[in-house]
Formats: sequence, structure tokens, C-alpha cells
Amino acid sequence: MSETGIYIHWPYCSAICPYCDFNVYRARGADNAPLLAAIANDLEGHARRFGRRKVVSLFFGGGTPSLLRGAEIEQLIAAARQHYDVSDDCEITLESNPEDVALFAEQAAAGINRFSIGAQAFDDDALKALGRKHDAPASWRAIEAAAATGQRVSVDLIYAREGQSAEAWAHELKAALALPIEHLSLYQLTIEPGTAFARRVDRGQLVTPSDDLSAELYELTQDICDAAGFPAYEISNHARTIAARSRHNLVYWQSEDWIGVGPGAHGRLGHAGARIAFEARRRPSDYLDAVKERGVGWISEAELTPQETADEVLLMGLRIEEGVELARVEALRGAPINRRALEWLTEQGLVSQENGRIRLTRSGRLLSNRIVAELAS
Repeated sequence: MSETGIYIHWPYCSAICPYCDFNVYRARGADNAPLLAAIANDLEGHARRFGRRKVVSLFFGGGTPSLLRGAEIEQLIAAARQHYDVSDDCEITLESNPEDVALFAEQAAAGINRFSIGAQAFDDDALKALGRKHDAPASWRAIEAAAATGQRVSVDLIYAREGQSAEAWAHELKAALALPIEHLSLYQLTIEPGTAFARRVDRGQLVTPSDDLSAELYELTQDICDAAGFPAYEISNHARTIAARSRHNLVYWQSEDWIGVGPGAHGRLGHAGARIAFEARRRPSDYLDAVKERGVGWISEAELTPQETADEVLLMGLRIEEGVELARVEALRGAPINRRALEWLTEQGLVSQENGRIRLTRSGRLLSNRIVAELAS
């Protein structure tokens, strides 16, 4: 039986952050029941089409799924259990905002066993600039409350922010590492097209750090996390132990199968010898209509070519510490990767080769997309 992850996208937020380019919408007090029912029906539709699979991870993302009450989360977990064989040790993650702390206990009681807290910063001025509604003390309280449920806790932080110094980031990161957490997701601020931040950059109202400073901040991040016993197992993710690594994200990085339900969700499933890519309708109303009419919410279903599959395996696999099996990539491609580029990148200390696997070195992780492009050329 295939091991599979499930991603559930809850698209609503109490406010839209200026750096966010996800499929999100302002929560305006609408009844959640229709969308909850549509997601449950979409899960059933996937099972009807692709069979009853073994599920090892269930991830509530968004948007802000921590707006959901415990009973609503329990409803969706029950739908997953009805149509799939959810493993006894299934990782069930909820992306959570600090301001939803009052719901954490009931969400844990509903089945959440891993909280991913979107603190984003522990500096009040930075939080205001990032458009966040909470302050730093609210993040501390939320992390403590999540830990008090007895479930696993991860924290998201954004660095390389406007005006941020290496000293300030080091202080912030060390404070985070002292918290009752087992996992950190540390992302450099990226200016995504179409966001409010992108428009500010175009107007000269927002100045991001130079490439040199960004590289310095990345190296500093690795040094501090390594010293604290939180080594990077992926370019932006650090875990205290192997068991603390995000099982769901590893599904993506290892190019395993996952079902994506909810407005705008993406999925990848192996079926009848092919790898199929799915994308759900983005607008909640369109998603509701699609599920009502066809029993599934996707707008597109495309069989990936061997080249596309190989490129995804290479791109995602090189993000993780153990890298990717070269023979797997080349078997999917039906041809070797650019061996001349591989040897040159190895000589430059950007890529290492060992036991049939290729992996990025610490310095190579700073250039991951360029390296993948060279190897795939």
C-alpha cells in the first residue's frame, strides 16, 4: 500500500500579510460548514479515484487553519480516517497563529499532534512591518501553550528583513532556540511578485539586505543552530532530532505522493505507472462548485513527463541534507545529468558525491536553484 501525505488548505486569514503570495482570503465571518463539507467530499473523491492509501502525514496549512475550532478539525480528521488508512503514528500538523492560542487545547484534543507556530519575528517593530497582528510576548505565550498540550512544537521565523543586523538576528535566534520546541523553519524574506512588499520595493519604500549580508545571515544561522543542537536537515529547516523532522515536508522533498485538498491546493500522485500533478480551483466559491458538480475540487490534472518528474526529484531532493540518488534521477530522465557540470560543481566545493548520492554542501545551499539548473541543462 502506497504511503501518502494529505495537505488540507484552509484559505482564510484574519488579515493578509504584505509578504504573502499564498492563496488566501480575508475571513469575514462566513459559515465554515460548506467548505468543511466540500473538503471532506474531496478527500472521498480522491480515494474513489486513486484507492485507499496509507496516510503517514496530515497537514493543515493556509491561510490560517488555526482559526478552526477543535470540532471542525476533528471533522476533517474523521473524513481522512474514513477514506484512508491513517497510520497510528501519523503526524498531524496545524499551522497556527499566536493570536489563536485560546484554541490550542481543543485543537490538540481533536487530534493535532504537532503545532507549527507562525511567530515570524520576536521583535515588535519587525512584526508590525511584516503586517502581523501579534507582538513578541504573544508568541512566547503561544509557544508555551502549545508545548503545554504535550504535542510537538515547531516555530517559523523570517530573517534578512529590512534593516536587520547580524547582531539583532543572532539575539533573536538564540532566544528562539531556548524555547520548548523541537523544530525551526527559518526563511529569508523573499519578495514575491504581486505582493504588497513587491509594490513597496518597486516604489523604493522597502530595501532588502544585500546579497552579501543575506549570505552572512545564512551562515550565522547555521553556526548558531549547529551549536544549539539544531542542525539543518533542509535548506531552511532545523530539527533537534531525526524524529523531530517534519514528516509532511519530507514527503515533498523526497518526491513522495500527497493529496492536496482545499482551494488552490496542489497534489502529486503516482497512478498506473504515471505521476500526476493536480491543482484545485483557487477561489473558495469555485472550489465548492467543483466538488458539488464532480466530487473533486481540482481544476487541472496533468501527467508529468519523465523529464518533469526527474527535474522535480532533483530540485526537491537537493534541498535536504542527504541529497538525492543520482541513479534515480537519471533513470527518470532516461539520460545522464550534465556530468561536466557535476564535476565542476564538485571541484568548487558546492556539491559532494558519496555512495551514489549527490548533495549540496553548506556553501552550495546558497546557490541551490542555479546548481539544479546547471545539472539539468
